Amino acid sequence: MPELHLPWLEMSVLIPLIGSLSVIMIKNSGSARKFCLLICGITFACAVGEWIDFSSLKTFEAHDHWDLIELVFHNDVFVIDELNAPLLPLVSLLCLLTILSTMKTKVNRFSFGSMLVSEAILMATLSCRDAWVLIALLIAALIPVWLELRSRGRSTRVFTIHMGLFVLLLVSGQALISAGSILVGGCLLTLAALMRSGIAPLHCWMTDLFENATFGTALLFVTPMSGAYAVMRLVLPIAPDWALQSIAIASIVTAVYAGGMALVQHEARRFFCYLFLSHSSLVLVGLELVTPIGLTGALCVWVSAYISLGGLGLTLRCVEARTGRISLDEYHGLYEHMPTLASLFLLTGLASIGFPGTTGFIGTELLIEGAVDVYPYVGMAVVAAAALNGIAILQVYFRVFTGRPRIATFSLQVRPAEKIAVLILAALIIGGGIFPQWGVSSRYHAATELIRHRGGQLEDPKHDGQRVVQPDTNSETTGFVSLPTLSQSSEK
Repeated sequence: MPELHLPWLEMSVLIPLIGSLSVIMIKNSGSARKFCLLICGITFACAVGEWIDFSSLKTFEAHDHWDLIELVFHNDVFVIDELNAPLLPLVSLLCLLTILSTMKTKVNRFSFGSMLVSEAILMATLSCRDAWVLIALLIAALIPVWLELRSRGRSTRVFTIHMGLFVLLLVSGQALISAGSILVGGCLLTLAALMRSGIAPLHCWMTDLFENATFGTALLFVTPMSGAYAVMRLVLPIAPDWALQSIAIASIVTAVYAGGMALVQHEARRFFCYLFLSHSSLVLVGLELVTPIGLTGALCVWVSAYISLGGLGLTLRCVEARTGRISLDEYHGLYEHMPTLASLFLLTGLASIGFPGTTGFIGTELLIEGAVDVYPYVGMAVVAAAALNGIAILQVYFRVFTGRPRIATFSLQVRPAEKIAVLILAALIIGGGIFPQWGVSSRYHAATELIRHRGGQLEDPKHDGQRVVQPDTNSETTGFVSLPTLSQSSEK
């Protein structure tokens, strides 16, 4: 396997981990915020350097130049490939912008040390390919969130029950697969992935999290879509087509359901939670189509959701920091006080539903086309979910920013740091919409390689000595049952 020129992967994990130990010893909240901002900036620079280094190799996958983990496990545990290459810089950027947009009046409520630990775990998770190490990281990511809920004096019962069941299913499923029971183990892993992704009716832990945790912690925990990454690494290589079909059906039902629920929410946090559930479910729909077009669309939507929904969440967080919890039962008239945030809310919201000229447009179009090619009714459901999400976004925009101007006793204007965050997000959203070719071609190549690897895994004789699924490489049609070859995918 090719090597990166520098140990970018290890640095992007170790820097925030070491920084978390240092920031805990800083007593002053303002100084802790500045130090945390520095650590996040260095981590982001390492993630970008990692992406540039990987792109220069012109290969599908690579590992660190100094892979210390390999000495312990005798295997390539942390690997960068075309699936996670763009995700790592985006995750580190979201962490950086979260700290940058945190107001000084809120620094006492936000744990910077816990955030850095979560970032280190997340960077390791998204660059991990070994099944058991990935499971350990997914479990470790739950600890900082649970500790925050406990420290805030909030109930942890809902989160503990759901995530405890998630851990049980995850460990049991992988243990059965290691023992050779692919069918039962795959089913348990599928259920675990559905629970972690918040697929209905296993989604109430997510609304409870947004209700009880700080907005920043909840945003950083759900936005990276670790459940979807677990599906790609643990479920997709070994799951039969009927299992992927069941995930796709459950996901499309959740997408439409969550879009409808976003329309009737009375509080902005719950609105964002259901909006995110709808979009993450649409990503899962595309991931389980296992066609070049559908999988490419899902990977594009995955990347655009990082930017658009992350930006939308940060916008609501900034508004909430000034006004408190936002009720959607009345018109707040905040546009005159914060026109910059109003513009960013509209831009990120429209980008999330694939508005032309934004980064989500091409991905949404490919996702719909891929879904229609497999099942026309699934394509119609994707369109219906997108329509419901669009109506919900415009409705909340009018509720928050229009109406009789609000009388404020202090300034609600956007700070310079928040303006920088706004400009960065706007540049990514508009730039990705105007120049989409490079990103789409990268996602398409990743999709075709993932399909090829899936076909090889399914033909592996070590799986009980039998083929789990027999891909029809001569078929010119694509769907849940037959997978095209790379040459056929390119011709299509």
